[in-house]
Amino acid sequence: MRTSLIFIVLAAVLAAGVTTTRAEARPGARPPAIVLTDKTFGRILATRSHQALYTWNVERRDRKVHCTGACARLWPPLIVGSAAAVPRRLPGVRGTFGVIRRPGGALQVTFRGLPIYTYVHEGPDQVLCNDVDGWFVVRV
Repeated sequence: MRTSLIFIVLAAVLAAGVTTTRAEARPGARPPAIVLTDKTFGRILATRSHQALYTWNVERRDRKVHCTGACARLWPPLIVGSAAAVPRRLPGVRGTFGVIRRPGGALQVTFRGLPIYTYVHEGPDQVLCNDVDGWFVVRV
């Protein structure tokens, strides 16, 4: 009887974990992206260190990661350690966040279903590559 009770409690705990969505952030977790106001582009997404975030039009077609190798060295993906680190929404932002698994296995943050990236030659509070080779700053 005791073994059955332990099994039932364990099953209930596991079931509760399964129903938690992967997009729920841990309480108190800092989101990997913030909103900045750029004088040219208005409200944009950026990393917590104020680097602008971009999407690439090539990935709009099938919503898969195509920027790898040399591309990813020039356009570093916004990587997180777990899906739990990414809230589904940020206050005041239209659109949802998520993650996608990169070919090497890392988890990359997505916004509106598209992988998001920084640009290696930009510093904080700069937007240098909007509409360059299909890369666009993420406006919110």
